Amino acid sequence: MTDTAVPAATAVPAATDADRALKTKHRAMWASGDYPTLASELIWELGPRLVAATDVRPGQRVLDIAAGTGNVAIPAALRGASVVASDLTPELFGVGRRLAAEAGAELEWREADAEALPFADDSFDVTVSSVGIMFAPHHQAAADELVRVTTPGGRLGLISWTPEGFIGRMFKVMKPFAAPLPEGAHPAPLWGDEQHVRDLLGDRVADVAAERQTVDIRFETGAAFRDYFKRNYGPTIAVYNRIADDPDQVAALDAALAAHGNDALDAPGVMQWEYLLLTARLR
Repeated sequence: MTDTAVPAATAVPAATDADRALKTKHRAMWASGDYPTLASELIWELGPRLVAATDVRPGQRVLDIAAGTGNVAIPAALRGASVVASDLTPELFGVGRRLAAEAGAELEWREADAEALPFADDSFDVTVSSVGIMFAPHHQAAADELVRVTTPGGRLGLISWTPEGFIGRMFKVMKPFAAPLPEGAHPAPLWGDEQHVRDLLGDRVADVAAERQTVDIRFETGAAFRDYFKRNYGPTIAVYNRIADDPDQVAALDAALAAHGNDALDAPGVMQWEYLLLTARLR
């Protein structure tokens, strides 16, 4: 698929210098560590779950927003859909292209900001995002773009970590050590609150279905979880980088994350991470 498969949008919201700086920071954060390994080892199964929930079919035009390495986009393409995998961080595309080739999937990879998508109105029959669009800092802008590029009658599908689930609580653990959110930005786990998403989408959608589900994650200890995230997960790496010159703060965060992991062990070596699966139809 070539870049001409989807026409360019006629206009996108104007970005301020502060917006551009924030997006540059976000791109660098997700390029740090090894998110492709984390996605493959821990949450790859969320992609097929979202593809099934949105009933992706052959010939449909599908957009995966904040696609990462393609855990939604690749199984959607394998169903015969015409898929665009978009992400703010194109550094992830190399692994995604390799995984797609290994699976025998053909799709387009496109650098794109979820808050200013480079696609025309009504371009896609199905628009999806798995733990991706939730990290766009301005939730309403991202939701508006999600709706704008989807054709009337088209399907939306989102998987987002819940505020009360493991990842949502992990962000609360890191909050005292992290930089304050920029003005106008919202905490990512709010996308895991059904009412918040309903408010963002408003009366532009119908047939909303939302269900909290879990994915089983395996770590032997809380310390093993902490060390894995310190190596691989961009947001955790960013917090540690911020406090790197303060050994007491590093030790405190080390202890807090290990305790958080230990608290979540429902059985020896097993955690359950909760997410919200929400689907809807565009009016």
